[in-house]
Amino acid sequence: MIKKKPTLEKLTPSFGSSILVKQHMDKADRFNAFWHFHPELELVYVNKGQGKTHIGNHLSYFNNSQLILIGSNLPHNGFADRLTANGSETTVQFKSDFLGNDFVNIPEMVSISALFELAKKGIRFHVEAKAYIGPKIDKLLKSEGFDRIMQLLEILNYLAKTEDYSILNADGYAFETEAQDSAKVAAVFKYVNKNFQNHIALDEIADEVSMTVPAFCRYFKKATGKTFTQIVNEYRVVHATKLLSEESDMSIADVCFECGFNNFSHFNKVFNDITGKSASMYRKEIKHIIQ
Repeated sequence: MIKKKPTLEKLTPSFGSSILVKQHMDKADRFNAFWHFHPELELVYVNKGQGKTHIGNHLSYFNNSQLILIGSNLPHNGFADRLTANGSETTVQFKSDFLGNDFVNIPEMVSISALFELAKKGIRFHVEAKAYIGPKIDKLLKSEGFDRIMQLLEILNYLAKTEDYSILNADGYAFETEAQDSAKVAAVFKYVNKNFQNHIALDEIADEVSMTVPAFCRYFKKATGKTFTQIVNEYRVVHATKLLSEESDMSIADVCFECGFNNFSHFNKVFNDITGKSASMYRKEIKHIIQ
């Protein structure tokens, strides 16, 4: 069985637009619902459908409809495994600074900026918000230019103020790639994404960005707020939650080594520290959801 690491997806809006809006009304191909992330936020509205929601370390199943906001660089899968009669899935993808960095920082945008930050943990909106915002998201398909921008701002303003939601990942699992000197940090994350299943020595990654080990450690902690080891462990644990959620008989020990850990007790400790539960408890909860 091929185990997939999260893939960085490149999104391209149509010419003259800073927002990508798309809709499908057919059954989603679950084999193409790959594990990926991207710097754009993603607002997903399924009006009638059934499927699996896998965002960060969160896994659940939905029946009928859902409205979710996925933050920048938060790994996730596709959503609708089956759309019911007259069902559709509409996604809106945009960067947090789609109106420019200065606009994001004006006082009137404080609540929306806070929404973008909270979305890095994944947000599921409930019945009232879905009923009001869902149709507005679908209307974005028929609008363009300035009208589309204004309609999206209205949607975001409502979502920023409503309390009708729940958080999917309490501790957050976004892959932070837009820190200081983003080109260098992005190179580090790209290397980790490709190699986290193997041991990555500090001198190896420091050499990758042409720095000494002490300088790299200081720089990386200042730029991301986390140590290099913490970042690697987060990649590994997110991958572990993906493997544990698959309907297979892969043992937890096998998952441990598949994710790049070489010590089972250390894997259990790191998994518990990051997710708040043991790997075995996580798998039990997943099986309960499936049943």
